[in-house]
Amino acid sequence: MNTRNTFKIVALSVVLLLASCGLNEIDNYEGPNASIYGAIYDAETKELIQQDIVRGAQIEYVEHGYANPQTQYMVIKNDGTYQNKLMFANTYTIRAVRGNFVPSASQEIKVSGNTTHNFEVIPYVRIKNPNISQQGNKIIATFDLDKTVDNSLQRIGLFAHSEINVGEPLHKVSAQQTINGPVDEGNTYHLEIDLTQHSTNLMKGKSYYFRIGALMNASEAKFNYAPALRITIQ
Repeated sequence: MNTRNTFKIVALSVVLLLASCGLNEIDNYEGPNASIYGAIYDAETKELIQQDIVRGAQIEYVEHGYANPQTQYMVIKNDGTYQNKLMFANTYTIRAVRGNFVPSASQEIKVSGNTTHNFEVIPYVRIKNPNISQQGNKIIATFDLDKTVDNSLQRIGLFAHSEINVGEPLHKVSAQQTINGPVDEGNTYHLEIDLTQHSTNLMKGKSYYFRIGALMNASEAKFNYAPALRITIQ
């Protein structure tokens, strides 16, 4: 064996040894050892604040102890709850952002084991006395609105889908009305879906979820909702 071939073999052995050591180091890192769960609550009524899981509010969090930490995100479920089982025990800066509520300050929390952390915020608008029912060939929705901010009311909507996650970003059929004016707290709002016009998407004998929403004119605001209601089309 000549000198050149011997050098190649030695060099390859060194590379493989270093790679093996590197892999062993990576494999020895500990995995996630904590979890966090909680919900987004109305600070005044203590009710869960319904959300969209598609393009909806998020929880952003930054883990302490790193020179250039990355901001990470958690999705909030349809009912306003959230959970992340892949956390590391540590201190975090955490905040609920880009939602259907007045922005709030960041908080520092310690996550260890199974940690519960709830957010109390003020929704932009509350949907009161929601009622959805089939009346003849129409789905009729009535509701009142309780504003919490002075912003104008941009739009209201009744959304229908086969999934419970129904909302403005996820619907087969909707009835929406542009308002662009003040919330009238003395008014009962009315929306309807004509089933005869949507017989291919809302078929007789099948069940669908219907959800009332209202969108305020605020930066990055999302729809505020009442809980989805399941109705079997007659």
